[in-house]
Amino acid sequence: MSQPRGNAREVIVETALRLFRERGYEATTMRAIAAEAGVSVGNAYYYFASKEALIQAYYDRAQAAHEEACRELLATETAFAARLSGVLKAWVEVSEPYHGFAVKFFKHAAEPDNPLSPFSAQSSPVREAAISIYRRVVEGAKGRMDPELRRELPELLWLMSMGIILFWVHDNSPGCEKTYRLIEVSVAMVDRLVGLSHLPGLRGITKDFLAAIQELRG
Repeated sequence: MSQPRGNAREVIVETALRLFRERGYEATTMRAIAAEAGVSVGNAYYYFASKEALIQAYYDRAQAAHEEACRELLATETAFAARLSGVLKAWVEVSEPYHGFAVKFFKHAAEPDNPLSPFSAQSSPVREAAISIYRRVVEGAKGRMDPELRRELPELLWLMSMGIILFWVHDNSPGCEKTYRLIEVSVAMVDRLVGLSHLPGLRGITKDFLAAIQELRG
């Protein structure tokens, strides 16, 4: 068995993601990953207890790539709609290489008790990191906004992104053009609602909505 080059953990992750793309998530075994990575099966399990743990590593990588892709935009753009749109589109762009096999493992992520669920305890670090990006979207945007909505908006935007990701998983349009169109439409609606949230006639509705969110969260 040949020895892996570089950090063994990183080699295992790289190999797993390549095999997931080539063979699909379910068809790829830990034994096959170990063989392709040039490590023993025991060594592979030493770093990753399961294929689910490898997907968590993918989440971490995707999150880091997303943060890097958004860095310049969030440092220079101040319009809320442009910041939100840019962040959502950047996610689609960095995730494009994995679109082919995403549908295979996202069906597991949709199971409430599955570790791959974005709402699971195992996914908590990457979930919080993702919400922090939307917090930066809100905090760096100029324009008036209801103060209570401003506090709650980052998590609400993350939830919206989950819906867009689900749409993306099943989007077979050329270049995922339908997903990009969904982003444009969704951002325009959110931008308009957020921009009106501070007006006296709508503040009551905003407060009722936020109260409902807090009740459901509790």
